[in-house]
Amino acid sequence: MIVALADAAFIVTGVCALVRLVRGPTLADRVVALDVALISLMAGITVGAADAGDSVVLNLPVVIAIIGFTATVAASRFIERERREESQP
Repeated sequence: MIVALADAAFIVTGVCALVRLVRGPTLADRVVALDVALISLMAGITVGAADAGDSVVLNLPVVIAIIGFTATVAASRFIERERREESQP
């Protein structure tokens, strides 16, 4: 019962994040939405692994976290560089 509720919450969170990802007016909104979607995915995988008692798939959230962090850092540097170029005449 608890696992089903957790999965439902992660699905709702993921769908809301995907809507923001598509509709987000700025790149920063899209980056944050992608982070939320990835965290929701990682949490869903972790809850599923805990429910099944399978520790083999626990490497997957670690890999997703590393890729998500790298993408966030790259996007934030891009946004910062873009803002600097806009402010200079």
